[in-house]
Amino acid sequence: MPSTPSQAAQRLEHAPQLRREAHFGRVFKCYAERPANLNAMFAQTLARHAADEALVCDERRVSYAELDDITTRVAAGFARDGLRAGDRLALLCANEPEFVYALLAAFRIGAIAVPINVREQTPELAYVLGQCKARALVFDAVLAERIPSHDALPGLALRYAVGGGDAADARPFAQLLASDAEAIATAAPEEDDTAVILYTSGTTGHPKGAMLTQLNLIHSALHYQYCLQLGAGERALLAVPASHVTGLVAIILAMLRVGGCVLMLRDFKAKAFLELASRERMTFTLVVPAIYNLCLREPDFERYDLSRWRIGGFGGAPMPEGTIRALAHKLPQLLLVNAYGATETCSPTTIMPPGEQAAHLDSVGAVLPCAELRVMDDEGREVAPGAEGEIWIAGPMVVPGYWDDAAATQREFCGGYWKSGDIGSIDTDGYVRIFDRKKDLINRGGYKVFCAEVENVLSLHPAVIESALIARPDPVLGEKSHAFVLRSDPACTAEDLRAHCARQLADYKLPDFITFIEQPLPRNANGKLMKRALRQR
Repeated sequence: MPSTPSQAAQRLEHAPQLRREAHFGRVFKCYAERPANLNAMFAQTLARHAADEALVCDERRVSYAELDDITTRVAAGFARDGLRAGDRLALLCANEPEFVYALLAAFRIGAIAVPINVREQTPELAYVLGQCKARALVFDAVLAERIPSHDALPGLALRYAVGGGDAADARPFAQLLASDAEAIATAAPEEDDTAVILYTSGTTGHPKGAMLTQLNLIHSALHYQYCLQLGAGERALLAVPASHVTGLVAIILAMLRVGGCVLMLRDFKAKAFLELASRERMTFTLVVPAIYNLCLREPDFERYDLSRWRIGGFGGAPMPEGTIRALAHKLPQLLLVNAYGATETCSPTTIMPPGEQAAHLDSVGAVLPCAELRVMDDEGREVAPGAEGEIWIAGPMVVPGYWDDAAATQREFCGGYWKSGDIGSIDTDGYVRIFDRKKDLINRGGYKVFCAEVENVLSLHPAVIESALIARPDPVLGEKSHAFVLRSDPACTAEDLRAHCARQLADYKLPDFITFIEQPLPRNANGKLMKRALRQR
């Protein structure tokens, strides 16, 4: 990779001066001017936008001044109950204001927030809460029966229930909101201090707790601000879980940085998404591609006023070309922007320069101003531009490692880079392409088959709602490909789909086996496709 910014990267350069700094024993580019920590970032926004809306959820509207007052009350209550700087505060809440209240209160006192997806079950909760040694938990009362017992987690001393329901062993979170706003000292953590622990999806074994630092989170918020040109008055719809890195960083923290408003959707339904976006004049969101598809399938899509929708971000999976074309036709003012990243990169590593998605349908965008990306072979050598290899990522948004897991940290980080496990390339103009997860690459008699490429071609067939391709062991070729397809037309046959693919793909890439399914593809709590479940079938 050249040391000078690529053609694509230069189109993302809307930022202040950069400089190299040392953090976590690494050296990388940083924004020279930035808030000292997340509390300072919120204070800067509060000074400029006190009267502006910060949160909208159902009938509740919360200004920045009100959000600051509530944060003070909750932080004071936590402190009175004995929560201290460095303690872990777990958040098991849906997309609701209480999630933000508790998150900011944790920052205010210097505690470490541990957001957890509300779809997790008791054994998963017990592992996460025990592994991070959580001292406090804020949870939705309707989830009370899933919370591990006091005997199972004696260190979880403080429990707060949000809303009604049977949560006799917990204190009502509402009591914190009703208490007096006591003046407490605002924590001033160092940039390298951990602010949030997010547990990865855990495709095998137990999940790992990525340590998102103050430096990490602030740089990711700044990347969204500068590269997408977000500003005051932005209204971002939170349709993915607040506990996921996308919801936490791309929506909540990005809006807290620029003084925008978070429109909170508790549970995604396409109709509810469109109604909220229309009523509240949404300007920005970042979601998985499936959400765009589901919205387009709403029979009365055209009746919603989405004229203020300026930027539509997507990530987590390739956007089917058919969806991109349909959105361009129905919402010509909408700039589609692919963003590629992971929990370990605090959300973005690349962003498509606004306005260029249609010209680069196979790319996930350009490397961010502070990020560095290398494409490496299996021997740990950088490959030539355009050649494929594993994506390694460095920069101020890359986490220092995993909570209390030195072995995983040593295994997945090398020379200051995080080894993503994704197979991709970067061309001479700086556009990055992701072909597949390393483990999802199919080796068919020596020929490489990238599942994402085949799935994208399948998505262009009018009868295909969604599909997934996996490897199937074969005694002769080593592996063959097996597609699972959810279709809208029962008349569509496997032969129809193979003929469709044959018009666009080499013969060795055609699915060897096709299984039609009656239910949507299996996904984990964060909405990511679980191919492991398909392999087990």
